[in-house]
Amino acid sequence: MSAVSVRDVLGIAADRLCGIGDEAAPDLAGQLAIHHELGMDAIELRTVDGLGLHDLPAGDAADLARRTIVAGLRVPVVDTPVGSWSTTVATGMDGELAILERSAKAAALLGCDRLRVMSYPNDGRPEREWRVESLRRMRTLTREAERLGVTLLHENCQGWAGQSAAHTVHMLEEVASPRLRLLFDTGNGLAYGYDSLDFLERVAPWVEHVHIKDGIRSGGQAEFTMPGEGTAHITTCVRLLEEDGYRGYYSLEPHLAHIPHLGLSGDPSALADGYRAYARRCAGLLGIDAGSRTYWEESHHG
Repeated sequence: MSAVSVRDVLGIAADRLCGIGDEAAPDLAGQLAIHHELGMDAIELRTVDGLGLHDLPAGDAADLARRTIVAGLRVPVVDTPVGSWSTTVATGMDGELAILERSAKAAALLGCDRLRVMSYPNDGRPEREWRVESLRRMRTLTREAERLGVTLLHENCQGWAGQSAAHTVHMLEEVASPRLRLLFDTGNGLAYGYDSLDFLERVAPWVEHVHIKDGIRSGGQAEFTMPGEGTAHITTCVRLLEEDGYRGYYSLEPHLAHIPHLGLSGDPSALADGYRAYARRCAGLLGIDAGSRTYWEESHHG
């Protein structure tokens, strides 16, 4: 990998910006249309009409894949609910493994082999018991990922390993498999009480996908903002990643109108307009070539 100077770091290629579909629109048609309109060549899929890809019947999953491919969009990551805020460390593993397998099958139709997971919120048990059970589950999930031929990307969000960089590194070293890597979200530290840059400095070698989110911490809670307006150190995090050799996607997750774990989702029209504005702002922040994509065309949407 050739060296990258600090001066050149934020000249991110336009084809490395993508986004989470349901942050732009609830339905597949809307998600594909908005990402195509913005000039993106990739989309991260989480839900379609409120359903995860693992919930779709085989025929519907095949249709989703066909439409996504026809739209000219590749899918670098499929977001699963495995180990997420919708579970606890007591959630039955048979069900979790079934979701993982169905997600892998749906992802395969899209030519995708990377699945987002988390490491299980506590259900009230002592920290040591939570740690032991969370790590056991992550080893089990990773063995299944090895069988399925997919890579799990653990997000620094809900679950035992999402509490700090030290917890995350401990999980990676304990599981010790190339099928378990990281999804780094620039803004999640705001919700969980740690500095995003400090976290990233410890885990950068394992990062294979990035979510762009910004905000501030107010009254012990995260309040999300447009990129560059918060305290998530987006540009500094990107600089560190690029200097470390990261060449993956930067995926938009505004969390301004659509916040799944809080059950919040805005009016579809407002959601789409906000997403377009977020994409343009992020393109400017990352130094994307003004002549290469429509993110910069402020007048395009009035």
